[in-house]
Amino acid sequence: MKDWNFKVKNNPTEIKKYLQSSLESVNGFALEIKSDNSSSITFKIRKRLLYAWYIAYHNNLAVNGKLTRPDDQNETTVHISFSQNVLWKFVIFAHIFLVLSFITAIILGNNSGNSMYLLAVITLAIAILLWFRLQKKHKKDIEEYKNLLSETLQF
Repeated sequence: MKDWNFKVKNNPTEIKKYLQSSLESVNGFALEIKSDNSSSITFKIRKRLLYAWYIAYHNNLAVNGKLTRPDDQNETTVHISFSQNVLWKFVIFAHIFLVLSFITAIILGNNSGNSMYLLAVITLAIAILLWFRLQKKHKKDIEEYKNLLSETLQF
C-alpha cells in the first residue's frame, strides 16, 4: 500500500461535488463517496469491469481517499492510499505455494524425474515474471491515478 497526502484550498463538500461531477461522468470508473460529517468525507475509486478479462489486468488497483478539514484552517487535507487487488496477491502466492510443493516432492524423493525439476523451474519463473510485471503496472497505475486526481482536485 502506498500513501499520498496533499492539501487543497477548498472545503470537503465542494471537493466531493467536483469529484462526483468529474469522475461519475467517465464510464470507466466506479466512485463511492461516504460523508461522515461536513468536515470528513471518504471515497473509493476503481476502474469499472466492462469485460470479463479486465479483472485479470485492468482492475488491480483500489484507491481509498479521505478528505478532512480542521475547524481552524482554510485548507482541506487529502489522504489517498493505493492498494493492490487481493486477487493478484492470491495468484502470486498460489504460484509460490506450487513451487514449494514441487520442491518438497523432489526433496522427499517421491518424484525424482527431470520433469518435476522442469515443472518447478517453469512455475517459479512464471511467479517471478508475474510479480515483477504486476509491480511495474502497479507503479504505472499509481502515477496515472495521481495525475487524474491532481488534475481533478486542483480546480
